[in-house]
Amino acid sequence: MFGFRIDSRCPDTMARTGEIRTERGSVPTPAFMPVGTRATVKAMAPFELQEMGAGIILANTYHLYLRPGHEVIREAGGLHRFMAWPGLILTDSGGFQVFSLSTLREISDDGVTFRSHLDGTTHLMSPELSVQVQEALGSDIAMCFDECVPYPCSPGDSQEAVRRTLLWARRCQDVHSRADQTLFGIVQGSVFEDQRISCARELAAMDFPGYAVGGLSVGEPHSEMYRILDAVIPALPEGKPRYLMGVGYPPNLVEGVARG
Repeated sequence: MFGFRIDSRCPDTMARTGEIRTERGSVPTPAFMPVGTRATVKAMAPFELQEMGAGIILANTYHLYLRPGHEVIREAGGLHRFMAWPGLILTDSGGFQVFSLSTLREISDDGVTFRSHLDGTTHLMSPELSVQVQEALGSDIAMCFDECVPYPCSPGDSQEAVRRTLLWARRCQDVHSRADQTLFGIVQGSVFEDQRISCARELAAMDFPGYAVGGLSVGEPHSEMYRILDAVIPALPEGKPRYLMGVGYPPNLVEGVARG
């Protein structure tokens, strides 16, 4: 059973400490997730990650879907066993990766049709398939399929991505069925505060167990990232975990934690 507890709050900022609990185990927050894109953190063995204090790592749905394939990993006993990692795993939805293939994909409400960067084969990644792949991988936390726009982009393009992100979030929620896996929603809206706040409120109404802020750290100035976080965090439920996606520079981590 998934749970989240807040243990303390900073009196001067929105920073907080707490704990995420899953059926597999728990991890204290705030936490940094080492990136294990293809079911391995580069140049690191699992025991080394444990010795460093990592309690949760990130794996990539897009790359594992293409190679070795989610069914191969399912038959191997799931991602934890496949990569010999005893801690928690969060899988992204594959959305950012397929949208980054700007010359190799087409977007519609059905999903994203893209050509594999490995062999050129054509695939349709839909919200339903993204959830299916993540359930086969067996991660502890899965992410909704979302549309991430580049920076800069027009307000109209961003609004269309927000509309589609919310549509896909509902579809992901409808098909997600794995009881030992938790599904998080993702806030989009580029650098437009009104879109971010609206998206956050609609996702909050869907009552996800946790929420991510996506579409940042995509080329915008750091001051823009912080401005958007200041606007969007108050629109998310206070008693649930928040995940700032794609951020790895130490100053960004500190500023993100300070904003809750």
